[in-house]
Amino acid sequence: MLNKMNKNRRVVITGLGVVSSIGIGWQEFWKNCINGKSGISKIESFDTSQYDRHYGGEIKNFSPEKFIDRRKLKVLGRASQLAIAASKLALEDAKIDIVGVDKERVGVCLGTTMGEAQTMELIDQLWLQKGENGIDSELITKYPSNAISSNISFDLKSEGCNYLFPNACSAGNHSISFASDLIKVNEVDMVIAGGADAFSRINMAGFSRIFAMAPEKCQPFDKNRQGMLAGEGSGIVILESLDSALERKAEIYAEVLGCGLSCDAYHMTAPTTFGITKCFKNALTQSEAIPEEVDYICAHGTGTIQNDKAECAAIKKAFGGNYKDIPISSIKSMLGHTMGAASAIEAIVCCLTIKKGIIPPTINYETPDSDCDIDCVPNKARKKNVNVAMNNSSAFGGNNACLVLRKYD
Repeated sequence: MLNKMNKNRRVVITGLGVVSSIGIGWQEFWKNCINGKSGISKIESFDTSQYDRHYGGEIKNFSPEKFIDRRKLKVLGRASQLAIAASKLALEDAKIDIVGVDKERVGVCLGTTMGEAQTMELIDQLWLQKGENGIDSELITKYPSNAISSNISFDLKSEGCNYLFPNACSAGNHSISFASDLIKVNEVDMVIAGGADAFSRINMAGFSRIFAMAPEKCQPFDKNRQGMLAGEGSGIVILESLDSALERKAEIYAEVLGCGLSCDAYHMTAPTTFGITKCFKNALTQSEAIPEEVDYICAHGTGTIQNDKAECAAIKKAFGGNYKDIPISSIKSMLGHTMGAASAIEAIVCCLTIKKGIIPPTINYETPDSDCDIDCVPNKARKKNVNVAMNNSSAFGGNNACLVLRKYD
């Protein structure tokens, strides 16, 4: 694919769709984001009494029937519901009527960590209670991770390429980057790209057992941070060629300059400064940008001791003495960690930061940490003209992805 890349074919983002614990639709989401509203609450979707932790970024007010025909809902897992809703919000925002476009030229790229984990939990429960014959066949078709991206295509009748990226917490950036490449090689004209993950017991149990979860609040870059909090949601962006966007007089949020990728090749859960630094540098190289041009970094910022320390050390290495001049915030302080949706929602934050000239805060920041002596935009949003924004993400297995966006001029 790279051999056929047309670097002169510019790719832009023209639609944003988000479903999150602090808002459904980018307008509500953004208002709460820049106001530093927390979406963390007591978990209600299942009994947490057997867990050590009881709080997360659970979406309380999502009504899937507002976006999806009730008859279809019974064959859709929650992650698919979130993804379809965010996709329709993004298309509406881009003012694209999917009925009127060439469906064979519309692609879907979707990232996830857990897939349809809630469906797997239900299958296990039924198997234990009723045996193999107690499992409804419809549940089996809902379970595979690729069902999420496929369900977007089924619902919207898009007939172009369809990809799912299970690259865990960097999956959203991977999907947006690949979507941009698809447009550059003229494989498609438009891509619905992003990520989705739903809240699940598996998620809670996994992160609890590796002692990575905070009791009640996420405090990225704070000296007394105690870990991450799990969340759920979906973030979707509409990508198209610049020529297409100009032809239909679309509002352009940002231009995709490039994406840097790297793999630590070190440990399944622990990050390395070396791998993240390499990812930053690869992103700058591919985007033909220099460190001094970067106006904002949307950090991975999980709130765990090791991740925040490694990410800050990497920023220092990649940006040198300039690092304290760059505002760097983590919205996971508000949303928790939405897994495969995280970097997709954070890409939306970068688009809005560029468009609106406001940087969202890192909330819950109380005590400075010498290992994280960055400008983390503590507790209060900041007005700033942003031309170039970087969206950094890391994932289990050492999979790093850093997306670079620029104001369209």
